[in-house]
Amino acid sequence: MSQTEDWREERQRCLHRARLVVVKVGSAVLSDADGLSDTVMADLARQLATLRGSDGARKVVLVSSGAVAAGRRALARHGRSCDTQGLAARQAAAALGQGQLMRLWDKVLRPYGIPVAQVLLTRDDLRARTRFLNARNTFAELLSWDALPVVNENDTVSVRELKFGDNDCLASLLVNLVGADLYINLTSAPGVYASNPDTDADAQILSCIDDVSRLDLGRLCGGKTSVGTGGMYSKLLAARRASQLGVPTLILPGRQENIIGRALAGEDVGTWVRPAEHAISRRKFWLAYQSDPAGTLWVDEGAADALLEKGSSLLPGGVRRVDGTFQKGALVRVARLGCDGPQASLGVGLTNYAAGELRKIMGLRRHEVAAILGDAHYPEVIHRDNLLLDAAI
Repeated sequence: MSQTEDWREERQRCLHRARLVVVKVGSAVLSDADGLSDTVMADLARQLATLRGSDGARKVVLVSSGAVAAGRRALARHGRSCDTQGLAARQAAAALGQGQLMRLWDKVLRPYGIPVAQVLLTRDDLRARTRFLNARNTFAELLSWDALPVVNENDTVSVRELKFGDNDCLASLLVNLVGADLYINLTSAPGVYASNPDTDADAQILSCIDDVSRLDLGRLCGGKTSVGTGGMYSKLLAARRASQLGVPTLILPGRQENIIGRALAGEDVGTWVRPAEHAISRRKFWLAYQSDPAGTLWVDEGAADALLEKGSSLLPGGVRRVDGTFQKGALVRVARLGCDGPQASLGVGLTNYAAGELRKIMGLRRHEVAAILGDAHYPEVIHRDNLLLDAAI
């Protein structure tokens, strides 16, 4: 997809040609002070039916937040209230609300003849390759039946190490899992602001982002929404991941009337995030985002330049510091160690060595490594095929 093409033409072409769309809707869109809004969900159901088309030629996967809000609403109906600030409380509220959330989606989509399928995932379901493939096959089967998968994190059983963090992250990983060619993120904001609206009263909406990887997300993004866990920071991080796959993102104000239909009709609404010109492989995407990095390898200027400019692998000689405890095969962050201390992160990759071994051989040449570890060692700490630079983490 050429970046020289007019972005409005690109957007309309992508919107109309997309065959598989991941749509994510956040808690701030679906809920109000009393819990889930039936009116909002009914309007979204109509829009999703329109997006699918009368012939069902366009497939849709829905990532829906709202289980915690639904749980609060369920308790309120019984005259009880709950504080959902802690992890256990949020997980308990999600357990109460997940069934309520699915019943509502089933109710509002039934008039359009759309069967609804519940899919609950933890990060471990996508980290383990066999389970990843099983999940992909299940989605393919559901979509072949013209069902609408409604996906959420399995909050009740998730622990910190297995959590996606928020549904924006989950949705971006699903783009890869199901092979989507368009990602729509419905949010409470009118789009992406050019500056932080909390500190700049004159902040304007960006109609198009040409290169999301170049944005200073800390400057652009304020805090999180009051009922959700993401905020615009996580939405742009998700858009950046989708962009790396060559998939565009459309960030839309989810509470505006018929917002998806208006976008399909060509109205200039929300923010269009253009895909990267050169997409990475889906394998690299999977290995980079399968889990959070278990540690950090700090590399010198020479190694950083070799990685960035020459596409080289990371060798032991370029490693100057090892942070964390991890085993061989773990995902680790690679960062530049400059003359004045730690600098920017370069990317992530799968290490051929455990942390203890790396501390013995960092900074050494190949023959010196052999003298310590013997002949049965790897020439690279991270092979370039197992390394993703500029990872959105």
